[in-house]
Amino acid sequence: MTQPPKNLFLDFVKSESFGGIFLFISAVWAMIYANSFLSSYYFELWHLNLGFSLGGHFFGFSIHHWIDDVLMAIFFLLVGLEIKREVMYGELCGFSKAAFPVIAALGGMIVPGLIYHSLNAGTPSAHGFGIPMATDIAFALGVILLLGKRVPPALKVFLVTLAVADDLGAIVVIAIFYSSNLDLMWLAGSGGILLVLILLNALGVRYLWMYLLLGVGLWITMHNSGIHATIAGVALAFTIPIRITQRKQVLHSFGAMMAHFKSAFDPRTHSHNKPLDQAQRDILYTLQDATKNLQSPLERLEHALHPYSAYFIMPLFALANAGVAINQDLNFKVDEILWGVILGLVVGKPIGILGITFLAEKLRIAKRPDGVSWGQILGAGMLAGIGFTMSMFMSNLAFNNQDAMEVSKVAILLASLIAGILGTLYLIVIAKLKAKA
Repeated sequence: MTQPPKNLFLDFVKSESFGGIFLFISAVWAMIYANSFLSSYYFELWHLNLGFSLGGHFFGFSIHHWIDDVLMAIFFLLVGLEIKREVMYGELCGFSKAAFPVIAALGGMIVPGLIYHSLNAGTPSAHGFGIPMATDIAFALGVILLLGKRVPPALKVFLVTLAVADDLGAIVVIAIFYSSNLDLMWLAGSGGILLVLILLNALGVRYLWMYLLLGVGLWITMHNSGIHATIAGVALAFTIPIRITQRKQVLHSFGAMMAHFKSAFDPRTHSHNKPLDQAQRDILYTLQDATKNLQSPLERLEHALHPYSAYFIMPLFALANAGVAINQDLNFKVDEILWGVILGLVVGKPIGILGITFLAEKLRIAKRPDGVSWGQILGAGMLAGIGFTMSMFMSNLAFNNQDAMEVSKVAILLASLIAGILGTLYLIVIAKLKAKA
């Protein structure tokens, strides 16, 4: 019987940070493959069609589209579940808790977006303003956890919460700015399915298979509506029940079942090494079922999806999207994409996060977490400039021009590397200065 983690928030941190290792390995492999003698096979692989033909019509996508549209919808479902949990019961619950990291996330999106847009204003590349807005939570957390006791726990919590709020902002940007050619009939179908999902939640239906089955329909209708299909994952997540029912009844029955279990064990007839008899096994199965009732459908789905997202979906996304062939044919002078992304992530993120939170505290809108200095907030802002996954995803949505897309991905990789190194060195230095003081 699997035991639920004692602390959902810490479990989330650990899962995301370890997933960052696999992300890094996958990104490195992608760059190696894309610039080796196997490069032609690498690029051809992602364009292979995967599906089936029926009546002369092909149902399916290229492998790249399966990853970006289908698997990423599952990733966005997980992101939506995490956001809902944090808003309902976690670090984003209530204005006093949520105000500081949410305001920080807002500044960390606006300033990088403005930097990028100001450098590319009046060009087709201006549409990529969303690329430097995003923070990669897995990489950022992986770096900050490697710093160990050099940073206070409150700073780690702040960075996680900021990244969750940042993800929500990125979802809004995708839904508003990166959706086009809306089909009202398919959109109405999406709305109808979403209403059914909301109704199921309101009626207290807790069968996950019903939500997931309708979620497939929501993905299909949204995919055809012109809104990016990954938004279906977020919309579905917000309808999954999170409240626990019958808590008192389940806890009360635990005592009775344990007493029954003990009474079924007779030390005079059972040795310590003897397997459990049928009566004891039946009681254990009953306890296992009761334990499941102490977890909400949202928690069960979140824990089920975490390993698939961290160790399969995200590394595969990195492998398919991080590979860029760097040669003389790559035009780095496509408008100011390169500098827009690099300056947005490396400079815009820390300035936006520090500037807006400092102003918010002075105006008494939000309060800085206890035990966290402004210097450490700046360091967290630097690490927030690691924008790998969501930035890559935004790049795929923003550009149709292959040169623009490839330059933006090189810029994302460079900016994330610079932000990670600078943020790490900076936090180590201020930790040493604090220790000497």
